[in-house]
Amino acid sequence: MSKRVEHPIILGIVGDSASGKSTLSVGVAQILGEEHCTVICTDDYHRYDRKARATAGMSALDPRANHIDILEQHLRLLRRGEAILKPVYNHRGGTFEAPEYVKPKEFVIAEGLLGYATRGMRDCYDVKIYLDPEEELRVKWKMHRDTTTRGYTREEVQAQLERREIDSPNFIHPQRTFADIVIRFQQAAGANGSDTRLDVRHILRPTLPHPDFTPLFDGSSNAGLNLELARDRDGKPVDVLEINGNISDKRAERIEDLLWNLIPEAGHLRDQVGRIDIANGAKSHPLALTQLLVGYHAVKAAMGVRAY
Repeated sequence: MSKRVEHPIILGIVGDSASGKSTLSVGVAQILGEEHCTVICTDDYHRYDRKARATAGMSALDPRANHIDILEQHLRLLRRGEAILKPVYNHRGGTFEAPEYVKPKEFVIAEGLLGYATRGMRDCYDVKIYLDPEEELRVKWKMHRDTTTRGYTREEVQAQLERREIDSPNFIHPQRTFADIVIRFQQAAGANGSDTRLDVRHILRPTLPHPDFTPLFDGSSNAGLNLELARDRDGKPVDVLEINGNISDKRAERIEDLLWNLIPEAGHLRDQVGRIDIANGAKSHPLALTQLLVGYHAVKAAMGVRAY
């Protein structure tokens, strides 16, 4: 890649708790090359530990429970290519650890709950992604994650979900409007609960120069893929790219080929893309294509390609 932009490319991935931010971040970093990426979690900027939040009756989704001003400052520093001393929040114990010295690489992936909470932060990003999965899916993912890796009981997770019923629409959901791409994973008909067979819907806003998908619609079978012009919630025109969870291997490979040809420098990483769980090797075509699309935009941003 002939990089024309001198500053690090900042990619934002924002969404509610357990919306798939970490899974997407890992996959995109693999596409771009982990040696070229700095990945930070903006949830490390919590102001209070878990016990203090509980005492105050405040959730981590509330901007008042986070050092939003320091996060904004750090994003500006990273964009200028300067190192930061980033706080570290231990999600399993709900406590803080020693801060971490972080120096930005060519790409910085910032994922978390409140990455677009202020105008100052939003101005730091080259590409902004918002994850908006089907709520039933998100609850399932959160229950699994929090009980297996964060030390919660099922009852504690359910209680937390109930406490956050107001905070999510007040603080997290409004950030959707600032994203260049809104990504929604949802259950497919007959998927039997398999995360490898989820449908995905991409709302592509004209704030980014999206790839030309017309070669995929050349009169051959379009099974598993749909592209149309639609209206977003605010009435503005958007392109909507839908990929079915039951898309055939052959059809998915054709789409992947088109996207990989746009970022040939990352071709050697192809086998790792779309993995739900690296340990068991499960792969999702919709996830792979989503990771590739986001990676494509990061590369184009580095080359100085902008929307007209």
